[in-house]
Amino acid sequence: MSKKRGGKKVPPVSQKRCSAVWVTDATGWNDLCLTQYRPLDRCPEIVTACSRIADLIATMTIYLMENTKNGDQRMRNELSRKVDIEPTSYMTRHTWMTGIVMNMLLYGRGNAVVVPHTQDGLLGDLEPITAERVSFMQDGYKYKILIDGIAKDPADLLHFVYRPDKHQLWRGRGISIELKDVARNLGQAADTIDGCMESKWKPSVIVKVDALTDEFASPEGRAKLADEYIKTGKAGEPWLIPAEQFSVQEVRPLSLKDLAISDTVTLDKKTVASIVGVPAFLLGVGEFNDKEWNNFINSTVHSLAQSIEQELTKKLLISPKWYWKFNIRSLYSYDLKELADVYKDLRATGVVTGNEVRDAIGMEPRDELDELQMLENYIPVDKLGDQKKLVQGGSKNEE
Repeated sequence: MSKKRGGKKVPPVSQKRCSAVWVTDATGWNDLCLTQYRPLDRCPEIVTACSRIADLIATMTIYLMENTKNGDQRMRNELSRKVDIEPTSYMTRHTWMTGIVMNMLLYGRGNAVVVPHTQDGLLGDLEPITAERVSFMQDGYKYKILIDGIAKDPADLLHFVYRPDKHQLWRGRGISIELKDVARNLGQAADTIDGCMESKWKPSVIVKVDALTDEFASPEGRAKLADEYIKTGKAGEPWLIPAEQFSVQEVRPLSLKDLAISDTVTLDKKTVASIVGVPAFLLGVGEFNDKEWNNFINSTVHSLAQSIEQELTKKLLISPKWYWKFNIRSLYSYDLKELADVYKDLRATGVVTGNEVRDAIGMEPRDELDELQMLENYIPVDKLGDQKKLVQGGSKNEE
């Protein structure tokens, strides 16, 4: 038989804990603390950096290229026009491409999805899907793209990826993780600046009054004293106050410079620029630099453009000799005189035609400038051997 073991109940031990309490009113709380989560697309610096990249990619012409024996040549047909000029009926190509890149960088957390519509085997609208309508589901080695909850085969869609996830390589992760803390700091700095500018606790003059004065005991009395001694009829008129009862002291309120807000914001802007991959001067830090700009085009912009090129080539083209290519050269920082001198030398050596030179500097073509010419007199290439000095020289040598 089991025995019941009796015993006294042990009373619960109460533990004393110390808590730190911050006493402030509603205004002070709003000035000093963020009241809600701030998403990345609410941070002006992050949106500015991403928008700049998207705008640059959207301004580039998309070439349909073909591999030939003499090198790659640009093709001009209805397919190239469809993608480069009118990818969808409801927006311009610039808006269409800007939305894709912004989804890749920011809104879609590294993912942008476009639905190609076809009719009778012909390519129709390329419909961009907003980020909130898209989700992903892994299916073993493969995956499915869900649009409004309906599973789609990725082979039938355009899926642009930025920065693959380490666990699901087919899925982009964007820049949200790296920028989360920086966005919070920038948000806190913006709230602090707003609170400092709007706060009413910033008097520039403090008037010390004898506490024993009866009028000082009530708000009405203090207002009466201010009306009698401090308020004047004209700006700049001196105050006349009793020496025994009043003492005036000028104070300098705490400024944003004292809080080092400017230095903190500058550092955070540089961090945003470094993570996103844009020059800091695009966010208002520093001055424009040609070499830094061209490096930005070569690295960040070109890398994103290539990922878009590869997806378009893989999904929209059948011929193995065709591919899509952005005109990345149009984004480099060129001096017009320098560009003209380069093309002038190229024409003098018979590498480019006169119309190619005019096109490079933004001029219209002319009918008589389609020949390759050479030397100082711009002789056609196929007539270089007909020069008299060459013929006469040859005759003398024969004699």
